[in-house]
Amino acid sequence: MRIEQLEYLAAVTEHGSLRRASEAMHISQPALSEAVTKLEKELGTTLLDRRRTGSRISRQGLDLLQSMTEVLEAVDRLRQAAGQQSARRRDLRIGTVNTASTSLLAPALRDLHARHGSGGVEVVNARQADIQQGLVEGSLDLGLVNVLPGDEVSPSLVADRLIEGTPVACLRADHPLAAQERLSVDDLRSEPHVLMRPGYVMHRYAHKLFGGTMPGTTYANDGAEMGKAMVAAGLGISILPDFSIAADPLVRAGVLTTRPIATDQTTVTLLMLRRRADRVPEPVRDLQTALVRQARAYVAAAEPETATPDLALASTVTPISSARARSAQ
Repeated sequence: MRIEQLEYLAAVTEHGSLRRASEAMHISQPALSEAVTKLEKELGTTLLDRRRTGSRISRQGLDLLQSMTEVLEAVDRLRQAAGQQSARRRDLRIGTVNTASTSLLAPALRDLHARHGSGGVEVVNARQADIQQGLVEGSLDLGLVNVLPGDEVSPSLVADRLIEGTPVACLRADHPLAAQERLSVDDLRSEPHVLMRPGYVMHRYAHKLFGGTMPGTTYANDGAEMGKAMVAAGLGISILPDFSIAADPLVRAGVLTTRPIATDQTTVTLLMLRRRADRVPEPVRDLQTALVRQARAYVAAAEPETATPDLALASTVTPISSARARSAQ
């Protein structure tokens, strides 16, 4: 068994195909495939599921993933201790549903860079199911997803609550409905809407809110940031978690505002997900800590007593508990 064989397998797991892995490792695809095949023969197990759509780590490979990662991290530490500048530095890959990017993720990444300096980070915008699958299969290191009451998370993942909030209507500050303190479902149904695509929590919430009778004009998009831009352009109203809007530059600039939805008490929870493992890599652990710190700072800054009406949250949001914060470290 050679170290590069483990590195090749890790690259396939990260990039999702032999072709992209070979490009990242600067080796021909046949040579990489042969090296992984030899490792499979040596270990007596199938490590990759090879399909036309790409190669993914197999169930047997998942069972060995933590041990393989620990070996590669130990090799990195040995190389660094020996003064080698070519130590393997895999990019940290974070899956997010986008709504956390402005409020938490961007400042947390700034904290991570201040602590670790160099090192690549890739932020992947995806749907909840794709993020969970990526975490289970090892192509993602950390995930940020929204859940509604009753939603379940894969038992192979560790879930920590960062923020709890409520769905609110996001609309232009000069929209006629902005004159009302609260908006009814009928108010919302009569307006064009910018909705999330199927597969996102807020798409499911909108269908529940409207009881299957959707607004006559709708636009679908993949993320909160695009949704807010479309609202600012006057295309309609969007329903988003309050924590994805409160600190948004468009709200601070007076372009957008939010209004609570009358009679609705639904909560939306932002979860931080990672694979269940005995040992968490230091960069992942430090990013978790930074996200918890940013969540608490966000809650403190969004207290209704000190926030302006447009920035006040519809209900008090709750950061991760102290006990969970300690377990995440």
